[in-house]
Amino acid sequence: MASDHDEFGAFLVGFIVGGLTGAVVSLLFAPQSGEETRALIRDKSIELRDAASQSAEEAVARAEAAAAEARARADELAKVARARADELAKEVRTRGDELAKEVRARGESALDAVRKPAAKKSGGETPTTSS
Repeated sequence: MASDHDEFGAFLVGFIVGGLTGAVVSLLFAPQSGEETRALIRDKSIELRDAASQSAEEAVARAEAAAAEARARADELAKVARARADELAKEVRTRGDELAKEVRARGESALDAVRKPAAKKSGGETPTTSS
């Protein structure tokens, strides 16, 4: 986008400089009276002003279109990023729940392993604790 802007700026400067150079050269070599020369200068300056104005309007239109396209791309990327973040959050919650269940099961297995030998030694069942 910046490259397009730089290229257009260089084109616009070249266009204006070339137009001015051509006008000056044509005026210097044309056998005309002073009044005719002034009228020609006035006409050429109007033409150049109109051309520059048109080029500037086109540049503004292209810049607005590029900005709109950039906004649309940014919105789309934001949507994709939000969707991916939601997916990752869901995966993390699911995996966390699975790990919590696994740890709870291992803890209960470890408690059972400790309770059984203790119950055999005392000759009876030990009271169970609720979790």
